[in-house]
Amino acid sequence: MEIAYEVHGEDDGRPLLLVMGLGAQLVSWDLGFVTELTDRGFRVVRFDNRDIGLSTKIDIGDLPVLDTILAALAGQEIDAPYRLGDMAADAASLLDHLGWDSAHVVGASMGGMIAQTLAIEHPERVRSLTSIMSTSGERDVGQASPAATSVLFSPPPTDRADAIESSLKVSRVIGSPGLVDEDRVRALAGVAFDRSFHPKGVGQQLLAITASGSRRDTLPMVKAPTLVVHGDADPLIDVSGGRRTAELISGADLMIVEGMGHDLPATHWSRLADAITAVADRADADRADAGRAG
Repeated sequence: MEIAYEVHGEDDGRPLLLVMGLGAQLVSWDLGFVTELTDRGFRVVRFDNRDIGLSTKIDIGDLPVLDTILAALAGQEIDAPYRLGDMAADAASLLDHLGWDSAHVVGASMGGMIAQTLAIEHPERVRSLTSIMSTSGERDVGQASPAATSVLFSPPPTDRADAIESSLKVSRVIGSPGLVDEDRVRALAGVAFDRSFHPKGVGQQLLAITASGSRRDTLPMVKAPTLVVHGDADPLIDVSGGRRTAELISGADLMIVEGMGHDLPATHWSRLADAITAVADRADADRADAGRAG
C-alpha cells in the first residue's frame, strides 16, 4: 500500500494529521486552511486515502459495488474488500513512516469516520480527535436529504469538463448556502482531475463505509480529548450525526456552525482552526500532566 502525502509547517510544529472524505484528494484540504493551522504552530500532513488521488488503487475484480451497498443497507451480510478499519490502519502506517508516535487527528466527513476509527482501534496514536461533518454510523442519525442522496448516486463523470460540472452540481446541493465559491470549486475539480481520475474509488470507499456499520458501541471507548464540528445546514450528513457522535464520546465538545453545509467555507477557517487548537492544547496539557505524574 502506497500513500501519497504532503507535509506543511515547521519541523518542530505539533503533529497534526488531516483525513479527507469520500472521493476527495488531499488537495481538498485548502492550502488557506492548512496555513491557518501551521500559523498556530502545527506541522500538518494531508494525504490521499487508498483508492483515490495518487495512493494505491484497490482492484476488487467484478464485485458489483452498488448492488453490494444496497444489499448491506437491506441488512444482508456482505464481504467488502476493505473497511474503515483498514483505512484507519493506513493512517497509522503513515504516522509510522513520518516517525510520529501520535498526532492530533482531524477528519472531515468520511475522514471523520476514519479518524474516529483510528481513535478507537489505535488509541495511542491519537492525541486529540476532531470529527467534522461526520456521524456515528447509526442509520437513524446523519441521514442525507433526498437531493443530496440523488447527487451522491449520480453517474460518474467521463471527462474533465464533465468532472468540473459534476463537482459544481454537487457543491450547489450540499455546500453552505450562499457561501459556495464556484470559481474555487471549478479550479479544485480541474486540479483533482489532472492529478488523478479514478471514479471507481468513490464507490469502493462508499462500500467500505456501508460495510463498517455503526460505531455506537465503540465510540464510548474514545479517550482522546474530542471536538465534534457540524453545520446546521448540512444536507449530506444531517447535524444529528454530529450531535450523536458528541453524545457517545465522553467529554466531547460540540460546535454547531450556523449556516454551514457539507463543506469548509473560507469564512469559517479561522474559527475552526482556533477550536482545533483549543482541543489540541487541552490534550497536550493532559499528556504533560500524565508525564509529570508518571
